[in-house]
Amino acid sequence: MFPLFATGGPIDPLMVLIAALILDAVIGDPPWLWRTVPHPVALIGRLIDFLDNKLNRVHRSPLDRRLRGMAVAFGLTLVAIAAGVAVTELRHRWLWGWAVEGLLITLLVAQRSLFSHVAAVARALDREGLAGGRKAVGMIVGRDPESLDEFGVARAAIESCAENFSDAVVAPAFWYVLFGFPGLLAYKTVNTMDSMIGHRSEQYLEFGMAAARLDDVMNLLPARLSGLLLSLASLFVPRGRPIAALRIMLRDHGHHRSPNSGWPESAMAGGLDLSLAGPRRYPGYVAQEKWIGEGRARATTGDIRRALMVMAVACLLNAGLVILVVVLQG
Repeated sequence: MFPLFATGGPIDPLMVLIAALILDAVIGDPPWLWRTVPHPVALIGRLIDFLDNKLNRVHRSPLDRRLRGMAVAFGLTLVAIAAGVAVTELRHRWLWGWAVEGLLITLLVAQRSLFSHVAAVARALDREGLAGGRKAVGMIVGRDPESLDEFGVARAAIESCAENFSDAVVAPAFWYVLFGFPGLLAYKTVNTMDSMIGHRSEQYLEFGMAAARLDDVMNLLPARLSGLLLSLASLFVPRGRPIAALRIMLRDHGHHRSPNSGWPESAMAGGLDLSLAGPRRYPGYVAQEKWIGEGRARATTGDIRRALMVMAVACLLNAGLVILVVVLQG
């Protein structure tokens, strides 16, 4: 019975997940709260940063740094699983434990937050021009925003929308359905490690290798599921092309440097008739990537808003899949 570690308690854990997805879509992360207490992902990030500063020293050999990185990646994942088991036990043993778990799920899924950050790029481009767009997109991408023109800013926002739909929406729900809160928290820990130390720069090439590979494994199925959901969702937006989305996804997913990010990005490119990706500048290196898609590379703020529509419908479809699992269980 799914989730593996989430049986028991007064409420079906998958119903807790559905409620959390709805709550996140409606309310999201209240900014006033995080001015008072740290966000769970911020706490994970602080721990990763502490271990990075202590263990990833430039004078150490590449092998030493790789082994230390492996210890960090697997050690923090085990800590996350243990913390997740503790939350699950709280739900088992306390009448209102399900509410605590539901609140934590809401904080660790980022539907509304992702939508808001991507929408902010479109608003900034419209109101403040290129400078505003670069500042806004710099909040959600790891590349150098100063190297982007207006079309590049729009493409970066759309790519982030597609990639983070997989990382921040589908994958957390996927791992919760399989393994309950321990699975979700383990995934968020691994994904946060990858975003912080899983780079191909000289500083993290060895130390972050294990975190990056672990993230690749954990996103293997969610990324492909995300591409399918985005392809289907493009049927419901103006000038969407679901068949092309599937075709481009199957053809171009391998053009991305990541074995997983290419699936949702190529689905979004095909569904909106755009060309995405291409060469990208990151801190410390330039990724010489192929283009994904066969449409326009000159993306606009209108395309950003169409991408947001695709993502919103895909979020509904993702929640629908969880409901389907509940029905099949019942």
